[in-house]
Amino acid sequence: MNNGNKIKIFLVDDDAVSLKLLEIEFLQHGDFTIETYATGELCLENLSHNPDVIILDYYLDGINKKAINGIETLDKIKAINANIPVIMLSSQDKIDIAISCMHHGAFDYVVKSETAFLRLQKIITAIFKFKKIEKQLNWYMERM
Repeated sequence: MNNGNKIKIFLVDDDAVSLKLLEIEFLQHGDFTIETYATGELCLENLSHNPDVIILDYYLDGINKKAINGIETLDKIKAINANIPVIMLSSQDKIDIAISCMHHGAFDYVVKSETAFLRLQKIITAIFKFKKIEKQLNWYMERM
């Protein structure tokens, strides 16, 4: 994690209202550092800022119809750093889209709804519990 104990989150969504609401929720309900991006391209350009988690919209073509979509952005993130957990966020409540995202390396898939923020919080907590367990396991394996 960056900045002491703060978790750095990239929020990537072409819907300015959704992006702002999510940013406000995270800032009000946790100790997070937030960077927001309206396109996948901007997210990719700033990966050197080392996010702990990326929350990525599925479509991303609301501003620029030629912008890369969430799956393409996910693939490029994973090609650059496969260890960054990416949570896909979408208004699409379709199992085949969720499965596709998981096949491309997403950590999880969340449908935009009134409870999406709570679900995102739980997933982020799970990510860091998993990372802590993984670190402990690696420490143990090194000593064997």
